[in-house]
Amino acid sequence: MGKEISNLPQIDQTKRKIEMIQQTREIKPVAIENVFQRALVNIIYTYHANSGHIKDRLAPFVITPQQYNVLRILKHQYPSPATINFIKSKIIDQVTDASRIVDRLIFKGFIAKKANDYDKRAVDIILTEKGMALLRKIEREVDFTTILSPNLSEDEAVQLCGLLEKLMP
Repeated sequence: MGKEISNLPQIDQTKRKIEMIQQTREIKPVAIENVFQRALVNIIYTYHANSGHIKDRLAPFVITPQQYNVLRILKHQYPSPATINFIKSKIIDQVTDASRIVDRLIFKGFIAKKANDYDKRAVDIILTEKGMALLRKIEREVDFTTILSPNLSEDEAVQLCGLLEKLMP
């Protein structure tokens, strides 16, 4: 099937993709056993759907949502440095390899690292001026609140925060 699609003109490929999406919408969802299972499925589905929106909004800045998360953690620490362990404890996506993200951000010049003055085994990580400028630019140009605000009132957003915070470990 992949060969058939790749040999079609671009318009036919787009049509086929639209048809495939429409077919998946016609498939009946798996039965959900109870309201708690439904809530969990909705949380996971909503997370993934909104992650895509965040990724799209950060794409023009050539950073990933995980990199943005690390930059924001360092911004809240600024001008104090942070260690890798501190970043790992605060990062949203716990399965993310924080060390690798830090290395990529150093390569891009958004953060810097140096030996910790008190613990020679630890490394201090700090936001550079270039990283701070990027965060200011993102804050000016991207309004992340528009991801939820078309569907929720401010009161509903407050209620949602309260409910989600009850679920946090």
